[in-house]
Amino acid sequence: MAESMLGMKRSCYCGTLRISDCGKEVTLCGWVQRQRDLGQLIFIDLRDRTGIAQLAFDNNTDKEIFDKAFSIRGEYVLAARGIVRERSSKNPEIPTGDVELEVKELRILSKAETPPFEIVDETNVNEELRLKYRYLDLRRKPLQDSIMMRSKIAKVARDYYHENGFVEIETPMMIKSTPEGARDYLVPSRVHPGKFYALPQSPQIYKQLLMLSGFDRYIQLARCFRDEDLRADRQPEFTQIDLEMSFVDVEDILEMNEGFMKRLFKEIIDVDIQLPLPRLSYKDAMERYGSDKPDTRFGMEIKNISDLVKDTEFGVFKSAVESGGSVRAIVAKNAVNVLTRKEIDKLTEYVKGIGGKGLAFVRWLDDAPTCSFSKFMKEGELEAILEFLGAEKGDVVLFVADKNSITLSTLGALRLKVAKQLDIIPKDKFNLLWIVDFPFFEQDEETGEWLAMHHPFTMPKEECLQYLESDPSKVIAKAYDLVLNGTELSSGSIRITDYELQQKMFRALNLTDEEIEAKFGFLVEAYKYGAPPHGGMGIGLDRLAMILSGNDNLRDVTAFPKVQNASELMSSCPSPVDQDSLDVLGIQIKKEN
Repeated sequence: MAESMLGMKRSCYCGTLRISDCGKEVTLCGWVQRQRDLGQLIFIDLRDRTGIAQLAFDNNTDKEIFDKAFSIRGEYVLAARGIVRERSSKNPEIPTGDVELEVKELRILSKAETPPFEIVDETNVNEELRLKYRYLDLRRKPLQDSIMMRSKIAKVARDYYHENGFVEIETPMMIKSTPEGARDYLVPSRVHPGKFYALPQSPQIYKQLLMLSGFDRYIQLARCFRDEDLRADRQPEFTQIDLEMSFVDVEDILEMNEGFMKRLFKEIIDVDIQLPLPRLSYKDAMERYGSDKPDTRFGMEIKNISDLVKDTEFGVFKSAVESGGSVRAIVAKNAVNVLTRKEIDKLTEYVKGIGGKGLAFVRWLDDAPTCSFSKFMKEGELEAILEFLGAEKGDVVLFVADKNSITLSTLGALRLKVAKQLDIIPKDKFNLLWIVDFPFFEQDEETGEWLAMHHPFTMPKEECLQYLESDPSKVIAKAYDLVLNGTELSSGSIRITDYELQQKMFRALNLTDEEIEAKFGFLVEAYKYGAPPHGGMGIGLDRLAMILSGNDNLRDVTAFPKVQNASELMSSCPSPVDQDSLDVLGIQIKKEN
């Protein structure tokens, strides 16, 4: 039977004991990491979220307490009172390794069955099993450290923005469904049969309304929900450090958030970030890295060789240029021993799998480079290409030819894959940069229709307003993304506040008056009553925690995460509900054939 803690209040955490505490009486509480029975000596490693302390039982220990210690097994929950003393055999591997607790009183607060896997820092246990018993997995120090770092990031965010005059305001979790780029999670209404709330993809409209309400600086650690396919850096529910500012322009917002990043990196991982952060236009980012969230910790930039090969006899290159596309390449330095012909064949299949037609290459192993298209090259053409690219003996050059969108995205993905294969991405480097000057519209290649690249409340640059209807491709948005090591941390923009301009923008997006009223009517109406210039952004708290803690999956910084199919293995959700609950909501489940 479990014993009571009555009269044994914890006085300190296990991981805080040091040699300076010798002689003090303390009470520790925690879980048993392991028990070692050496006959006349018993040692128990007691664990809490701060670390491990050794409990010692010897000839001087009361027999009843010694016998109790003998009965203890892994993951039992204990309370122990005693005197801190210096260890005779020290353990330099742990911070508390110089001391131990000479136990005078011991209580077993809870017994434990043998867990389905051992609670140790490094484990090869199948992740599905660990997620099923997530409450046990969360006892492991690496996970606890990551969750605690996430908590510290949240505290730094609140402290920084509060100190800079921001007001923390909660926005509704059940809202009107409005288009935001992903599918909504819908909540049926019992009171209004046939109608639904949506869980917010972001607090976008509400924070804009708060600016119209006179709260000129808003901040919220906002829960957001998106029904989309999962990947390593995406969960169906996530947290944004969400903010909005009035009477500002782009520079004010970037400066405010650069200050946050500088403080965050210093306080969390003691890294000094140099300000101002570098900036890249969307066009330059795509041209150089094939991505609007480039990882700039390594080189291997994309080079356009279209002018050099437009007259070549190699039909793949020539036809790509003639049809308005391009031929581009990346150079993998000193990669010839890693990127063998067999590996290049694998990369070719990878390229085909992400939308490319194929991959041409040059491997410069010997004095003369091996080229997959050499028979189509006239004298001097290949040498000119290699010289332009800066390729040397030992290098591998990879080429893609297609329309620009495919060429750039393919080489962007290939650049990252090859860099990981070559292991040339620095692990302890943090490259923050802004991506600016986004196109306002993107054209659907199948229908030719122009769509908003960001949400329809994004402000275009003033000098581009003249092209809204005549040439949408020339319209640049007052939008910006913050990127860290190839991961998009944040997206934001200056918002449209002029009623007539907003109507013109809706028309440019081919929205009818009925669609505008149904989707955005209440916000458009609000603009009629005096709207300050404003803008903002949302910073991904989970992604920040993932990168700063050295993890590569959001599950490692989320206490109770979902897996690939958006289910939670521990509680087996989503789950069916009873028919009575469905009937109340007027919902009928359509059975699959």
